[in-house]
Amino acid sequence: MSSMIPPTASLVKYDNPVLVSKNTDKRSKARTPKSGQKATVAATGSGGPVPSPPKGRLPPVEAQKNQQTEEILNSILPPREWAETGQLWVQCVSSTPATRLEVTNLQEQLDTRLQHRQARETGICPVRRELYSQCFDELIRQVTIECSERGLLLLRVRDEIRMTIAAYQTLYESSVAFGMRKALMAEQGKADMEQMLKELQEERRELEQQVMELKNKCDAVEKREVEKRQLEEKKHQEELQALKKTNQQLKVQLEGIIAPSKK
Repeated sequence: MSSMIPPTASLVKYDNPVLVSKNTDKRSKARTPKSGQKATVAATGSGGPVPSPPKGRLPPVEAQKNQQTEEILNSILPPREWAETGQLWVQCVSSTPATRLEVTNLQEQLDTRLQHRQARETGICPVRRELYSQCFDELIRQVTIECSERGLLLLRVRDEIRMTIAAYQTLYESSVAFGMRKALMAEQGKADMEQMLKELQEERRELEQQVMELKNKCDAVEKREVEKRQLEEKKHQEELQALKKTNQQLKVQLEGIIAPSKK
């Protein structure tokens, strides 16, 4: 059987651990010890539970009330159980009423552990949540000893708070997963858009090259047409001048023919 890790220190007040069995491999189902039992080192060779020192006989009503309180405490805060070096230890929550000094010490221990474990003062912090949860469990223990009904009501409040926190945690995890999926989709879409952008830029460069070539062709055609028009105008002017000159010569010849006939 693999050894269980001993429980860590908690703000909840527990009784001293009780040795239940020396052989954790062959032990029968362990009985839950009653609160008030003290941890003892087994001096005998027997492997059974160490008997607690005898107590004074309590009145029936008070004994029944104490037993009922212990049962409620064990149902609210189950006993801690661990194995160490082949020995099974069980530690029940304390049923001793808390004094004003113990409440003050609880507050000081809470502040000290918050500072020692470097819990964040704001935002989500598992360490701060764990310590405040332990502190609330200790307050439930103290209230339950004084009034079991009030303690059970606080237990309902604690369970409701934990259920609400679990729901918010589930919602947060699902929203993170949704955000990751959207981020991956956006990243994939970004790659596609970048590829499309490159293709469009290449197409734009090709179109700009075509525009430049067409513009050069247009300029060349326009230049040729201007030169051609200038040549045609020059030729037209030369022909016009030649016609005018011929007309003038014919006019002179005609006047020379007409003039002698009049005499």
